[in-house]
Amino acid sequence: MNWQEISGNWVILPRKPIGIIHFLGGAFVGSAPHVTYRLLLEYLAAQGFVVIATSFVNSLDHVAIAEQVLLNFERALVRLEERSIIGKGYLPIYGVGHSMGCKLHLLIGSLFPVNRAGNIFLSFNNYAARDAIPLVEQLNSTLEIEFTPTPHQTNQLVQENYNVRRNLVIKFSNDTIDQSATLKKILQQRFPGMVTAQTLPGNHLTPIGQDVSWKPGKEFNPLDAIGQWFKQEVYRDLNQLKSTMILWLNPLSGL
Repeated sequence: MNWQEISGNWVILPRKPIGIIHFLGGAFVGSAPHVTYRLLLEYLAAQGFVVIATSFVNSLDHVAIAEQVLLNFERALVRLEERSIIGKGYLPIYGVGHSMGCKLHLLIGSLFPVNRAGNIFLSFNNYAARDAIPLVEQLNSTLEIEFTPTPHQTNQLVQENYNVRRNLVIKFSNDTIDQSATLKKILQQRFPGMVTAQTLPGNHLTPIGQDVSWKPGKEFNPLDAIGQWFKQEVYRDLNQLKSTMILWLNPLSGL
């Protein structure tokens, strides 16, 4: 699939779009989402979704990042409409976030008047700066270094202002830094009956599944069989994630 850069976003355009996905990755890996999340995003595009993956550079001011990625996303939409690449008709917009990208989508849905058909949260975490950035503990303890908003402020914003009703929260079974349980509780209180929560096999890096190259020889041999088995094991958790996401995004795909 062909990626193109538009207004600070990496974009894939399917031939007949059925929806739009605004993707935000984790801290640091979110700066090149078309590389770090390629397999997942290209799969979603193959299912008919325009994928707009917005790059961002991490900082302590998460509100500023959220505002900038939303601005870049909206600029990309305008550019695509101007080129008549996507029509003027309605296409549902879904936010998908991984790790820090979850927090950014929560801030976007709480602080700005956006129209979203739903959001998907993968491996949500909402740590304080001291827990999230090891270097902070090595600095002078009198310095007050913290994210804006703080974890508590983020939870409060979501409890009081978050406006996206339909949500999918995904936790991975071997993810030791996941805080999805807290998010699920907050969202269920705000929108009872509108939140789906699932625990899937995998770990915090499962959405960043990378292609494992294995080229069989001219004649298939036992070593090739081992290589194919290894690829299946590597992709198994990612493939289950793909299936879960697409079934939630497009329930008719399972019929």
